[in-house]
Amino acid sequence: MTNAIGDTATFDRMARFYDWLAPSPAADELREALGFAQRPVERVLDVGGGTGRGASALGAAERIVVDAAPGMVRQARRNGFEAVRADAAGLPFAAGSVDAVVIVDALHHFGDPDAALREAARVLRPGGVVVIREVDPTTLVGRLAAGGEHLYGFDSTFFEPRSLARRVADAGLDARFRTDGFEYAVVGRTPGES
Repeated sequence: MTNAIGDTATFDRMARFYDWLAPSPAADELREALGFAQRPVERVLDVGGGTGRGASALGAAERIVVDAAPGMVRQARRNGFEAVRADAAGLPFAAGSVDAVVIVDALHHFGDPDAALREAARVLRPGGVVVIREVDPTTLVGRLAAGGEHLYGFDSTFFEPRSLARRVADAGLDARFRTDGFEYAVVGRTPGES
């Protein structure tokens, strides 16, 4: 998902082939991160979810893909997911209506990542989690990925792990991160139910 016009248009065009080109996320890592929730995870939003790669790695009862590119939304539906076309900075879901939000390899494409993080926090139920999987631009592979995206014409902004954890905390979530080579995950949790 993007809200940078050029990025959205590119993902719209490549939607039919995206599942062949993009690696699948590590399902065990996403499930481990969801384990930080202080509630059962039954309803998950895969924000910037494209064709549903993140959602496909999860076992939640209800998995909804949210993406700004219409082609990606159509392909996610073809892949069997409920899918909604929307910008990450303005999610069309009620406050406190989901148990988890996952953002897999997409935050760097969002035009306003801080607004997207605030929206993710807003839609979470008490004890819910936001899981963000990204590439660390301070590593060699991360620098190559960022450089490649810019050469391709994407308007990507990558964050190093500590910086992204601060942004997640600024959105009102209890944030922690784990690095794993050139990839890392940040998990933010809302306060649990009283």
